[in-house]
Amino acid sequence: METNQKVLFVNTGDGFYRTRKYKVGDFFGPVDLGLHLSGRYKSLNIGNGLLSGSIFPGSNRLIFTGFSPCWGGFYISSMGGAGLIFGNLGINMLSIVGKAPVPSVLYLNREHGEEIQVEVAPVDVNTVWNQGRTGVYSLMDYVFEKYRSRYENEPRILATGPASMHTDFGGIVSVPVRRGALSYVDTWAGRGGFGSALLREHGIAAVIYGGTHIDEDFRDRKVADEWFQERYAMKLAAKDLETTKKYRFDPNLDTGGTFGVNYATMDSRMLAFNYRSTEWPAEKRLEIHADFIASHYLKQFNEETIKTKQQFTCGEPCAAVCKKMRDHYKKDYEPYQTMGPLSGIFDQRAAEKLNHHADAYGFDAISAGGVISWLMDCLDRGLLSPGDIGITRMPRFSPDAFEVVAGSMHNADLGCEILDSIIRRNIDLSEGARKYARRLSREKGENLLNFFVYSAYARNGWMVPNQYWTPGALSPMAIMGKYYMYYGDEFVPPRELGRVNASRMIAELMIDNMGICRFHRLWAEEMIPDIVESLFGQGVAFKESIKHTASRINGRNSSVLWESEANTRFIKSFLFRKKEEGINSPEFIKWFDAFESDPREASLEFWYEIHKGVQESLREFK
Repeated sequence: METNQKVLFVNTGDGFYRTRKYKVGDFFGPVDLGLHLSGRYKSLNIGNGLLSGSIFPGSNRLIFTGFSPCWGGFYISSMGGAGLIFGNLGINMLSIVGKAPVPSVLYLNREHGEEIQVEVAPVDVNTVWNQGRTGVYSLMDYVFEKYRSRYENEPRILATGPASMHTDFGGIVSVPVRRGALSYVDTWAGRGGFGSALLREHGIAAVIYGGTHIDEDFRDRKVADEWFQERYAMKLAAKDLETTKKYRFDPNLDTGGTFGVNYATMDSRMLAFNYRSTEWPAEKRLEIHADFIASHYLKQFNEETIKTKQQFTCGEPCAAVCKKMRDHYKKDYEPYQTMGPLSGIFDQRAAEKLNHHADAYGFDAISAGGVISWLMDCLDRGLLSPGDIGITRMPRFSPDAFEVVAGSMHNADLGCEILDSIIRRNIDLSEGARKYARRLSREKGENLLNFFVYSAYARNGWMVPNQYWTPGALSPMAIMGKYYMYYGDEFVPPRELGRVNASRMIAELMIDNMGICRFHRLWAEEMIPDIVESLFGQGVAFKESIKHTASRINGRNSSVLWESEANTRFIKSFLFRKKEEGINSPEFIKWFDAFESDPREASLEFWYEIHKGVQESLREFK
């Protein structure tokens, strides 16, 4: 029996919609099909995987694909749990083209097998964003109140905020609906600026969707357990429980979640004060980690969130319960790192204030924190004055005599001012941070980009890296800001690093194309091809299609050699740290000496060696 993926095309400019089927085998999921559609129609695509609604935990991520406003190339972002309700529409993907003449809400509903109801309704977003809970939260409240009564089952809402109107890195937020009310458990498709794409390019401020359609999803636990018993000698639930320990609770560390485990284990690998910490001696890094993070920032998290067991899921049944909360504040590592220690903030109350402010505006939180810490650094160095960027205060940007509570709140207040200034366009990021920085640098007579750590793509594309002090985080990959690269801490020679990056990209593409959360990757990467073979008879074709998709994405790779001296310092300091740790292989010593002798020339060679490894691994041979 032939299996198809059903795509709903909606032109938000005129309200016209149609459906089309794509055979499984030609395309296997939201990534390879999204790549095809965005290339052909310049569409923004939202879809779930073939296993959505099944018994496999973590299989209900909603995948967003298209051309990223901030990165500039094809991009993939994902949102936890939101694919479960999406399946009630009886489609696999929504492909949005055209542009509504005014900001609008896209309403999608399907009742008892009838045709999908599609409406594009205007909304006064500026008024809505400035009332109630403000920003994305007010918009979700407005949409839920206006449309909830039309749904027989609980719907789900995707919402944008002012950041999507005024910058190129606005995210898309959603929350599960529980017991007839919106919950506080934010789930984000943040990276890539797809909120900006949805609002600025298609005129859609929010999407509400749901229905009563029921697919015949795979629900045979006995068969699944047999598959897992054969490979792992464990049932599905037991294996998933084992592999998601980090995200739930690790008894060896007495903490859990990305925030808890990462901060408990990083020690001297901490990143603080816009990466200035990377150039401190190891003893100082360890001291700051012990005093500011382990004894305060992490301690608060463990006492307030872990011990009180404030943990939830993204909206699907899942043993990981990775959403670590304190009241309505969700604590993930990377947002609470960039708008935490990277911005000179080491106190939970201060970090909550800044993170919530950024979330209400609808920013990609990681990029927002990278911009905030960069501008704070420039202010502290005297390269900018508060008046230059429309703010009123200077940062406290040194660990010396730093008051953890008072200093953190001072910097959080400054961070909020910077975000306000971005929305007012005193800091004009409507065309991205690189373009703004070039303009500002010409005015100031100083290249301010030299203090900004970011990956560059084509002329204006930019991405604040994932928060790990490792060269993989700045690799010249076709998609950065996700985990399509290797972020382990050991030294890997750059040519080999490129190959490992390519391998990781293929593995991550596989789970994204199935709509599976990467927190379940320790079994998903091994089992997915077998599952596809068992259910669809196309396991080999699936694996080949993933390699083909990786090659097609890499064929557009326009990564740019590190522009910023901060990137060179980041790589150099990583090598110096590894030297402190006793690494002394001949290959390592070669690169260590090169960076010590001529950092700029060494960084050029290092970058190109990574690039070589990527290119030779992702060439298309067929």
